Amino acid sequence: MRRWAWVVVLALFAAGCGGPAGTDGSLVDDWSAQVEPKIFVPAAEVCHPTSSEDSTAYLVTYNPVDCGQSHSSETVHIGQFTGASAGTSKPPGMSSPTARAAFNECDAKATEYVGAQWRSGRLYLGIMLPSNAAWAGGARWFRCDMSETPDLESDNVVRRTASLRGALKAGSPLAYGCYQPVMKGDDIDVMKPVGCGQAHRAEFVGVWTAPETPFADFVKNDDRAHRGCLGVVASYAKVPNDGNMKYRAGTIYYYPNQFEWGLGDRGVKCFFWGDRDIKKSVKAAGSAGLPIR
Repeated sequence: MRRWAWVVVLALFAAGCGGPAGTDGSLVDDWSAQVEPKIFVPAAEVCHPTSSEDSTAYLVTYNPVDCGQSHSSETVHIGQFTGASAGTSKPPGMSSPTARAAFNECDAKATEYVGAQWRSGRLYLGIMLPSNAAWAGGARWFRCDMSETPDLESDNVVRRTASLRGALKAGSPLAYGCYQPVMKGDDIDVMKPVGCGQAHRAEFVGVWTAPETPFADFVKNDDRAHRGCLGVVASYAKVPNDGNMKYRAGTIYYYPNQFEWGLGDRGVKCFFWGDRDIKKSVKAAGSAGLPIR
């Protein structure tokens, strides 16, 4: 029975050698070509319901929404690591030259996106990198995310229902302006925003780019930052940046924290400070508006 069954099977196989109509007898050439796997890349100009203190962007938490909906952050640009920067086995460290180059790209793109130097308003810029698993799978992108902050002193974010595109154009409510510092002893407790036509002693004048130096060295050298911001005050008020500037104005400045410094942020926010109340802006005030005292 075994022999007969075997013969019958051979006979059936032989009988089918011609193949059914419409086939050519080949087992491989009629399969569809395999689709090459696509590497996930997040989208730019989308918003996110929540923001994260972690700089790693995980796919499982990626849930972008329209910027007209309530959100905490917005992706203003997607960049790509290339060349040697893309050839590592893991994502770059956040204080590495590679990450710093990515932040510099985000810095420029963010300013372009909001319509003015982004540090001149209540905004925070951070970068997000792929996870280790995503990097191993070929992801080489980085995200540039921005959020609105409530004031100069807070690290919190404001929930928005509008995009940040063009948000710092002239007249923006996000832009820094004039302030009445509230003191606590010899220190500023809070910078209270007021209209420049109201009594005030401080005004935002611009951003000074600090030199490349270790963070600890920058923090302990108050005079260097003060002199840097005095130069920004002079340019803003249209007065000579000479030895008399220290008799014309004082300064208040806000600088990046240690993490931001490690990422390459050297932007110091500079404010004019006066020893008495004024009721107008010092912009283009000249020597009459900022006399030597």
